[in-house]
Amino acid sequence: MTSTGPLGRPFSRRRLLAGAAGAAALIPLAACGGEGGGASGGSGGRLRAAFAAGGSQETLDPHRLPQFVDQARAKAVFDTLGKWEQDMSVSPRLAESWESDATGTRWNVRLRQASFHDGRPLRAADVLYTYRRVADPATTATVANLVNQIDFTASRAASDRELEFVLARPNRLFPLVFGSYGTEIVPEGTTDFTNPVGTGPFSFVSFTPGGPALYKRFDGHWGGAPTLEELELVPINDESARVGALLSGQVQYAHDLRATSAQQLESDGRTRVLAAEGATSQFIHLKVDRPPFDDPRLREAFRLGLDRDALARVALLGRGRPGNDLFGPGLQYYPSNVAQISRDVDRARALVDQAGARGLTVELSTAITDPAWQPATTLVVEQLAEIGMQITPKIVPPDIYFADVRKNATSCHSRTGTLPIPNWISTTLLSTVTNSFTKYANPQIDAQYAAALADPDEAARAETITGILQTARAESGSLVWGVSDWIVGVSSEVGGLDAYRPNTYDWANFSRATLG
Repeated sequence: MTSTGPLGRPFSRRRLLAGAAGAAALIPLAACGGEGGGASGGSGGRLRAAFAAGGSQETLDPHRLPQFVDQARAKAVFDTLGKWEQDMSVSPRLAESWESDATGTRWNVRLRQASFHDGRPLRAADVLYTYRRVADPATTATVANLVNQIDFTASRAASDRELEFVLARPNRLFPLVFGSYGTEIVPEGTTDFTNPVGTGPFSFVSFTPGGPALYKRFDGHWGGAPTLEELELVPINDESARVGALLSGQVQYAHDLRATSAQQLESDGRTRVLAAEGATSQFIHLKVDRPPFDDPRLREAFRLGLDRDALARVALLGRGRPGNDLFGPGLQYYPSNVAQISRDVDRARALVDQAGARGLTVELSTAITDPAWQPATTLVVEQLAEIGMQITPKIVPPDIYFADVRKNATSCHSRTGTLPIPNWISTTLLSTVTNSFTKYANPQIDAQYAAALADPDEAARAETITGILQTARAESGSLVWGVSDWIVGVSSEVGGLDAYRPNTYDWANFSRATLG
């Protein structure tokens, strides 16, 4: 039997720095609703949170979440069936409980009593509709690969508060899906998200693509109403401008900051720093389906040419450590016995020569999306010149960055916050993933992953999953050059927030935040 206890463990039963004036000029503030001045005491007020955003093409569709700000907007309005804790185990949210049959192919879910913002009760039909929508290729959902295992013809609502998911194949870890971003529950039949309705702690007020999003407290929230009266998510793409806005009092929360900014904020009594250690994997992805990185010698040369110690020291500035081309250090299923890769210039140069590629020019796509990418790119250019590769940076606008690099980039920067390792495999490595960064596909990994999910033996499952990670390390073209801290700055008047890992339920969640 398996039950709702924290997943990731065997179940016990089934079941640049801008000044204050410059920052102020960059911030479009919502004009409607409540007081515009931020804090009005611990029992209300409007909290303004600054994020890098995606520009004029943004939507409020909770199933399409290309950037972290999209997750923050979705968390304000919607809820998921479960929530990922800081260790990436899953616990109940809209799902009150769940249990599986002996085969791991049928999962019964009981919903708690909850209401949408328009007064409609949450029903099993809403959950089934949501998961069908996420699985529909027409949605282009962020985590479609997590739910395409569901047989929607056989799955059914047993009552308004009970449903049965029937899976096409056994999955002992299926409830991990319930905590994933991109699976937020929407009312049955919803196709238009210009005025979104959810069961979340805040209800929608206004939004302009590329501009601010404003929400108000939902007093009927099943988990209790937030303390804040209003929440405003403000787009500020430049990291130094986010810091300036925080110091000037224009915002009370500044997301995704550099280590140098953290040092500045820590020395200022007006602000605090919330840093989740080692919460983010910094990647350079090499496309393996096209030249030049369809040649494994050049992938290995790139890999051996990187000086990860220098990258961590300079680009992460002490707020991180060298990576080892493996995702998820510290999480369940991470292979802890793999030796740290070290730079080998002679071997890398020899591989370049064997491939007849001395002087090869390679584009490396980057953006202002992550504050560490610019200094990392500068170092990569210098380091790979030593092995005979000429790296040319290509700056891509942040609003199209991830869509562009998945399709077009020969090599690119990316980053991934904390995720359950099985979910990362499902959305990154499997052959069914159509929007991967590297275009890597290996039918052997597909088969091994399916076998791991079906295996009732936890030790055997762990051995299989760690083996998948090591195969991907050697072949996939995804290089983890660093593991960075996740840094957020907040006003000293903000309470109720902590140093949460990105992608967990509590991160970028303002339902318990206070002002004053």
